[in-house]
Amino acid sequence: MTALLVGVFLVVHGLLHPGVWTAPQQQPGGAPAPFAPGHSWLLTSAGVAAAPARAAALALAWYTALVYAVAGGGVMAGSGWWPTAALLAASSALVLKVVWFDPWLSVGVLLDVGVITAVAASWPASLY
Repeated sequence: MTALLVGVFLVVHGLLHPGVWTAPQQQPGGAPAPFAPGHSWLLTSAGVAAAPARAAALALAWYTALVYAVAGGGVMAGSGWWPTAALLAASSALVLKVVWFDPWLSVGVLLDVGVITAVAASWPASLY
């Protein structure tokens, strides 16, 4: 049961990444979205325009989703390599959230740090 719950968490958390970065930029009623995926504090300071920054964010978001899904599938299959995939997914997610930082992404940062901490601590022990 633990493997199923952890696996589903990893897959769902991974799939939220492209969902956040592909969300419409206008909310109903014309209000702006709370987060602009084309705006990266780091890439803007390096002179990168919004369109390439958004494309890079989308590519990294989809990569993160794929690796999180692989990690979740690995947990549910009982494989021994899933912790490596989970660390890779959480690391790429943190890069995504640091380069395109917005306070709106803070919960995601905490979840990714939680994944890294759980894998480093071999928690829950029943999965190892």
